[in-house]
Amino acid sequence: MNTVAEHIADFLKKYPPFDNLTFEELSEIATNIRVVNLEKYKILFQIDDKLHDCFYVVASGVIHLSVIADAEETLLNKCHEGDIFGLRPFFAKNNYMMTAKAREESIIYAIPIATFRPFVANNPNVLDFLLESFATNTNNPNDKNIRGKLLSDNVVYSDQQSSDMQYFQSLTYNRIPLTTTADAIVMDVAKTMAENLSNSIIICNNNNIPIGIVTHTDMSTKIATGRYPITTTIDKIMSNPVVTVVENISLAEAQLVMLKNNVTHLIATIDGTNQSEVKGIISEHDLIVSQANNPGVLIKQIKRTQSAEDLKQLRNRLTDIIQNSIHKNIPLFHVYNIASEINLALIKRSIELAILDLGSPPARFSWLCIGSQGRKEQLLLTDQDSILVFEDVVPDKYREVKDYFLKLAKRSTANLEKIGYSLCPNGHMGSNTLWCKSLIDWTNQYNSWMNTPGKNSNDLSSIFFDYEMAFGESKIEEAIETVIYKNAKNNTLFFDFLGNDALRNNAPLSFFKKFIVEEEGPNKDKFDIKSRALLPLIDSARLFALSYGIKGVNNTYSRFKQLAIADPRNAEIYINCAEAFLTLSKFRTIEGLKNEDNGQYINLNELNKIDKERLKNALTPMRELEELIKDKFQLTQFS
Repeated sequence: MNTVAEHIADFLKKYPPFDNLTFEELSEIATNIRVVNLEKYKILFQIDDKLHDCFYVVASGVIHLSVIADAEETLLNKCHEGDIFGLRPFFAKNNYMMTAKAREESIIYAIPIATFRPFVANNPNVLDFLLESFATNTNNPNDKNIRGKLLSDNVVYSDQQSSDMQYFQSLTYNRIPLTTTADAIVMDVAKTMAENLSNSIIICNNNNIPIGIVTHTDMSTKIATGRYPITTTIDKIMSNPVVTVVENISLAEAQLVMLKNNVTHLIATIDGTNQSEVKGIISEHDLIVSQANNPGVLIKQIKRTQSAEDLKQLRNRLTDIIQNSIHKNIPLFHVYNIASEINLALIKRSIELAILDLGSPPARFSWLCIGSQGRKEQLLLTDQDSILVFEDVVPDKYREVKDYFLKLAKRSTANLEKIGYSLCPNGHMGSNTLWCKSLIDWTNQYNSWMNTPGKNSNDLSSIFFDYEMAFGESKIEEAIETVIYKNAKNNTLFFDFLGNDALRNNAPLSFFKKFIVEEEGPNKDKFDIKSRALLPLIDSARLFALSYGIKGVNNTYSRFKQLAIADPRNAEIYINCAEAFLTLSKFRTIEGLKNEDNGQYINLNELNKIDKERLKNALTPMRELEELIKDKFQLTQFS
């Protein structure tokens, strides 16, 4: 092996997923790798370019991955030494949907997919890592059409919008397949298959090691057509060698292996090779059945549900999806998107059921989720927050119309409570007469909050600026947005108030970089990750997004990403905050799932040393963010 290839193999061995491969395997890959030198700002590929025959690893330098969304360039990710990017040719057929550009002089290794693919099929850790990297670098709002392309033509695939999960779903398949030996007579085998209602049988040697497979198709194309007599031995018509996989394969891996080998069945064996014992058989039908837990299917079921009790069962399945995603290490941003769509469908159906009870609304209206669901950040079962805005009606109809909507909101929130979303302790719900009113009343409310924040701040909660429409008339939501952004323009007093609000929470770390924990009460010695870490980031992202007039982006992570474009001088701070937000959210979600609560308090004693460091590192960008707020908003009056 030449010294260049040896040097590349040594380099790759240090980084995942290559650390799962032997040095011999890496050496074989390295001899086929091309070395690409990129000058500063040189583009390697851009949106709509034809796919390359390779994927890439950064050997040195920095590569920026960006997309164009809503006429804005959004930075998705920075790839540093050892990072993988450009995985689209592995998983999709359509052109590139992002741009890869060198941020500084860089050296890139181009790894041919044809060379690398054989090492993926038998190594689920490698494939899991590639799938995760692909998902992480695909946070493109326009990039929904690639999901679902992995299925072969005769596998039905559901709803595209929430199909991220199919990459990571576990697979249910037949663990006790039919087996026979090579000398069995075809007629006897056909009888056995018919009696067991099976469309396949595995041919094994005496040690139960697979040597071939016969499917219903083999029977019809080779026996029914008369090419072979029914008295022949089964080995004459079997397909071999068989395609084998490991037992714990995911849905996506199975799809990839089936597509790659152009087969309809896979045989699961103890070690994933055809030299070990048979443990099961996977058919294309199993792929369809395994998609029952697909978010798209779940949303369809929600839409057909007739009671809050049935909705509760479906909400429990969302918890399973979230747990499975966290366990599979799916990027949290994707999990948020999936959970948000399902939560939204549950809220919408709860309102529809209430309307079916009460009869048609007397006026058009909009139900806005506020708070965490308004930001698409609700993974754990937290309390419900909402407002109801109905269109302006003539004065003598006002009381009657408002009464209807209060009843509607009460029934809807009661349905949501049955599903498991507790009522908001602060009463921030459309069922509260304060938060159920006409568009003109809401306009006056926002005018008052934003133009005289000191006077009217008692009932001002900043969550009223995070909203997402769950049901109703989008023009009403747009009218609310117009009022907010009109009032925000050059409104120093309002930003002074919000800026101080964002800084009101106590610091998460002491001067000596120790976690500041609760001193008394039931959560003594625990770390309040919600108040000390997440809320300051949420509040700051909202504050800056409003001040830069960034509309239609309510999610904290996305707000920081957009801010990096709006304010390039401070882009690094915003990107660090975006990553910190995801890390902290994951800590909270894991804690909440473990204790079946809202995950607010972290028991630091249960964290290992690495996790404690990760948690601490995620808190470091907050100091710079605090300085940025003080500098930009010149806080005075409410300090």
